[in-house]
Amino acid sequence: MNFFELFQYGFVIRGIEAGIIVALIAPLIGIFLVLRRYSLIADTLAHVSLAGVALGFLLNISPILTALGVTVISSLGIEKMRNTKRVYGESALALFLSGSLAIATILLSLGKGFNTNLFNYLFGSIVTVTQTDVYTMLVLAVIVVTTLAFFYKELIYITFDEESAQVAGVPVRWINMILIVLAAFTISLSIPIIGVLLIAALIVIPVVAALQLRRSFTTTILYAEAISLFSVIAGIFVSFYLNLSTGGTIVLIMLAIFILIMAFKRQ
Repeated sequence: MNFFELFQYGFVIRGIEAGIIVALIAPLIGIFLVLRRYSLIADTLAHVSLAGVALGFLLNISPILTALGVTVISSLGIEKMRNTKRVYGESALALFLSGSLAIATILLSLGKGFNTNLFNYLFGSIVTVTQTDVYTMLVLAVIVVTTLAFFYKELIYITFDEESAQVAGVPVRWINMILIVLAAFTISLSIPIIGVLLIAALIVIPVVAALQLRRSFTTTILYAEAISLFSVIAGIFVSFYLNLSTGGTIVLIMLAIFILIMAFKRQ
């Protein structure tokens, strides 16, 4: 089989376009979540998005859009619950995670259970990516990047010293809200490529791997971007030629890079 044969297929081109968008955006959000020890939020919102996907199938509309709506609303609910101090942060995440899975299960039973399309959304597949999905993902990505650029200084300040930022007059609560909503956007746009069950890995692993190199904040972001981009593109190629799950392949490549970095640092 010719190496470049995959470029003859439109769905592969769309998958690569979507993959590049996702690979570039995920570490930008991941760096703030990881450094603030918010990694579990990404995992929780990923499971919440499953309820959105199930709702999309039930209503016969775009699963990405329904996942976006459900995930954003849930992200606001999580942050509000955390701010009330009535429920501990991890408990709030557990409530939303278990509740969303229960809702997803009920919606799927109403929609006559699992099917091939749902399996692709769970584990990622370039076959599911439509041109409309690519445009939607591009719009969401522009929103995420623009917002991050606008609040970049505040996000860095809060990430490294939240108490000091609050004393300095930075609207910490609002910035936290913005961050978690951006995480919801990133998770929603990642669904077609990486899959609901593996999204958190795409957001967290490249950043964790890059942090092992112990460089400056900006350099760490660049390393995380490189790891993410390589993993996604290589994962698409490998999954196409070996007929494997796209999401699973991408995550395994990221984990392999992380292990190599850890092994190199021990020497």
